Amino acid sequence: MDIEAPRVAASAQPGQFVIVKVDEKGERIPLTICDYNREEGSVTIVTQVVGSSSQKICDIEEGEYIQNFVGPLGKPSEFIYENIEELKSKRVLFIAGGLGTAPVYPQVKWMKEQGVDCDVIIGAKTKSLVIFEEEMAAVAKNLYIATDDGSAGFKGLVTQKLKELIDNEGKMYDVVVAIGPMIMMKFVAITTKEYNIRTIVSLNSLMVDGTGMCGACRVSVGGKTYFTCVDGPEFDAHEVDFDEAMRRQGQFRTIEQRKAKAEQERREGHKCNIGLH
Repeated sequence: MDIEAPRVAASAQPGQFVIVKVDEKGERIPLTICDYNREEGSVTIVTQVVGSSSQKICDIEEGEYIQNFVGPLGKPSEFIYENIEELKSKRVLFIAGGLGTAPVYPQVKWMKEQGVDCDVIIGAKTKSLVIFEEEMAAVAKNLYIATDDGSAGFKGLVTQKLKELIDNEGKMYDVVVAIGPMIMMKFVAITTKEYNIRTIVSLNSLMVDGTGMCGACRVSVGGKTYFTCVDGPEFDAHEVDFDEAMRRQGQFRTIEQRKAKAEQERREGHKCNIGLH
């Protein structure tokens, strides 16, 4: 979705996120900024239905309104603070898993605008779940697709593709940025540690409040506690306690699943009533 939000678009940077609240009773949903257009005053978000709250976002039609669209929040990608000439000398690889492709895109796009070439691996379970392929191909130096079932590109996991690039194609990287499912980022971190490659991950999926007040996004990095929403969302992957993060991420899953089931039953009941009348 392209959301008309001029003030957010005016100051958004790659790596930041927004909090979306559809209506008065809606849940606060953190979504990484996928793209922004300062001239048009719009911000692009990508949402996948996993529960009742994300369903509400996806039900919005063109021309309708979201009650709250707050941002940009979080710290931008550290790349924007680096010396551009030094950045150009680095070999950078982005690894995007599933919807993680959305927040990877603005970073690769920004790098391209600065004259920095980057390789990108997009991973998905199957071809139909690969998103932003054309957009990413336009800004990446080399784009590699990896699908679990082999329906597109390389057959296998992104970590397997990473190993193939290094071991078989002679690639070497100075830094890897991985954004996607927590389990994917964990194993990317394990893999890059074997090659001693500095790695950054984004933990935005942990957030609830987005302001550092609720404490739901606590994460242990290097034995210290940080709040993802104000101290991140990007952290040193080799220092993150992923097992703790995954436990925290699953705390509200059952509640959200129950809400989604109740919403589905309500919708089906509403359809039946329409048919009776």
